Amino acid sequence: MENYLEQLNEAQHKAVINTEGPSLVIAGAGSGKTRVLTYRIAYLLEKGVAPWSILALTFTNKAAREMKNRIGQIVGKEVASKLWMGTFHSIFSRILRIESEKLGFPSTFSIYDTSDSKSLINSILRDMKLNKEKAYKPGTVLGRISSAKNDLIIPAVYARDAQRTSADAAARIPLMPEIFQRYMRECRKAGAMDFDDLLLNTNILFRDHPEVLAKYQERFQYILVDEYQDTNFSQYLITKKLAEKHKNICVVGDDAQSIYSFRGAKIENILNFRNDYQGYQLFKLEQNYRSTQNIVNAANSIIAHNDKQIKKQVYSENDEGNKINMIQAQSDVDEGFIVINDINDTRLRHQCQYEDFAILYRTNAQSRIFEEALRKKNIPYKIYGGLSFYQRKEIKDLLAYLRMTINPRDSEALKRVINYPARGIGKTTMEKIENLANQNNLSLWEVITNPALPNYGFNSGILKKLSSFARLISGFMSQAPNMSAFDITNEIATQSGIMKELHLEKSHENQTRIENLEELFNAIREFSDERQESGENNSLVDFLEEVSLLTDQDTDKPDDINKVTLMTIHAAKGLEFRNVYIVGVEEGLFPSSMASSSESGIEEERRLFYVALTRAEERVTLTCARNRYKYGELTFAKPSRFLGEIGQEFLNIPSETQSFSRPGQERNTSFSKKKRFNLKNEAFPEKKKINFSGKVLQNNTSPSPFSSLNPNDQSKVQPGVIIEHERFGQGKVLHLEGEAPNTKATVFFKNAGQKQLLLKFAKLKIIT
Repeated sequence: MENYLEQLNEAQHKAVINTEGPSLVIAGAGSGKTRVLTYRIAYLLEKGVAPWSILALTFTNKAAREMKNRIGQIVGKEVASKLWMGTFHSIFSRILRIESEKLGFPSTFSIYDTSDSKSLINSILRDMKLNKEKAYKPGTVLGRISSAKNDLIIPAVYARDAQRTSADAAARIPLMPEIFQRYMRECRKAGAMDFDDLLLNTNILFRDHPEVLAKYQERFQYILVDEYQDTNFSQYLITKKLAEKHKNICVVGDDAQSIYSFRGAKIENILNFRNDYQGYQLFKLEQNYRSTQNIVNAANSIIAHNDKQIKKQVYSENDEGNKINMIQAQSDVDEGFIVINDINDTRLRHQCQYEDFAILYRTNAQSRIFEEALRKKNIPYKIYGGLSFYQRKEIKDLLAYLRMTINPRDSEALKRVINYPARGIGKTTMEKIENLANQNNLSLWEVITNPALPNYGFNSGILKKLSSFARLISGFMSQAPNMSAFDITNEIATQSGIMKELHLEKSHENQTRIENLEELFNAIREFSDERQESGENNSLVDFLEEVSLLTDQDTDKPDDINKVTLMTIHAAKGLEFRNVYIVGVEEGLFPSSMASSSESGIEEERRLFYVALTRAEERVTLTCARNRYKYGELTFAKPSRFLGEIGQEFLNIPSETQSFSRPGQERNTSFSKKKRFNLKNEAFPEKKKINFSGKVLQNNTSPSPFSSLNPNDQSKVQPGVIIEHERFGQGKVLHLEGEAPNTKATVFFKNAGQKQLLLKFAKLKIIT
């Protein structure tokens, strides 16, 4: 016990050993919060607290596994395996399966992912004749339903909520209450819950069944919550209810990293902890072990501009490190090439691997330019948060069969596989079955297995096909209880015809699909073996639950190592890299134009910028562009106010303009201090002077500052002339070909490489 406690600094040590009563641990970026949580649990176990009386809630399964493994190294794997540790959704789905009968759900209820939910909403919209209405987009509808559930609003309450219904009317989707009602009804018929239902239904369970709440209040003597600043109202209320009896609740988080309000996260949960729990203890972890002093100080200087925060002074005892580089490119295309060239240069000068680099952006749409530049330089990269392994078609097809095997009422799974592989059960037949299900308030499975089905006008051929499909699924259902998850999956893949279907066509795509299914078998085998070794359940139900609750970080595959990472800043939270490029730091982009209308919106964007800075261990580069394409139009871009809020002493602002280099000598674009970042000019409004009326963004639609050549000026473009292009930046004319007005110039751009341009359209500006 003393050995691991000796690894803690003084602040961490206090947070670990003071286990009684409510505790708030404010953990600055890189301050070792996972270590504190892990050792606090290990300390409780060594004091004799029963593992099953400890509830530890995280936001990713990956974090829970890592913590449980580290605890197991201290107190033994057998003890650690008995902890109630996992994500909010996995822990409370476990409780809901135990108590499912009280809510009228089967214990084998399915968990719908986003694609399942959107598919169901599409069916509802089609049934309501709304599928052609452009305003009723499945993603928009699902977002509104999700928001309501996170605020614990059920359909009946939604219909009476004037604020929500007025907003729906303004958005031209006035039928939202009815859609919400139907969505909930269809989920119940299918014996399914979506992610938000897992929390909503836990709250309903505790509200309507006080004896159940009392049971879990008694069980969980110690409650620990990671990333408390990311909790929504539903999560907040569950933990508050569970902690009422023993009041031994420890929450760990950082208000400066609260960046998920769009998902329903409420920063007030952590800011108001002291009001919820009188006599609480406050611990501040302020030493950053990740980043250089300069990066930490720069991040502090940014977040200091926020009013809504718990004050702390994060510091680093690492090397002082490099100052933060600031680069303003001529255009967004130029920005892409500058960043990629700098990655190449830094990798060689500092002996880095590609995996040591991350390009962080505010919106996913920004990735394209950087992808193109990376491909042209033949640099391997991965986009974090791309298509998950478990979202691939062949995987979802087989998983749908598995879902049907444990819950045949799962209508979304049934629709996916009833005609895959092809059985001759077409669209018309399915529409007829769905209509019967809606008219009789039945699931699709209850319709196709109903003895009265022949009375509803189906021909004998269709009835035979439906009966054959029902027998296939029923056979899987009878086999599953006596087979391991791996064996029943193998049986289903074979007997359903999926493997035969894929082997029929010898294409590269099908070979890849077969390999993906083999990887799924490996995952099931690994799951079964691990669960068997730890004495935990390893049934098909358990495997499907684990798969359905995976997060993006849980599905990050190991074959993605040694690649440059591209990701949004939101996705980067919790990660770290030696070198970080924060790109597109411009008004209207970062901070987002949608956030600029309110002080709270700007404060969250500033926290997002803080998160981006603190992902870096050694080097940070901030980039923006003078011109950026928006909706096909080149617009003037204005540097972000955040650049003016960083302490100047932490920045590297080149003071001289670098001259153009010969082809083959690639150097970074830079500008004079006057032309680049004048930190005292109007480009960076002071906090108290920010006008949130939207005027700050006026320049985004201003004409480009470029002075272009007229067709009559083409004669001035000659070999050897240095020119500037609005997208590619500065370049040198190598040679000309053709006669006016169709003269073409071959130009070598120092960042974009060699290009051929038709002069009459190129809008070139002569430099020398």
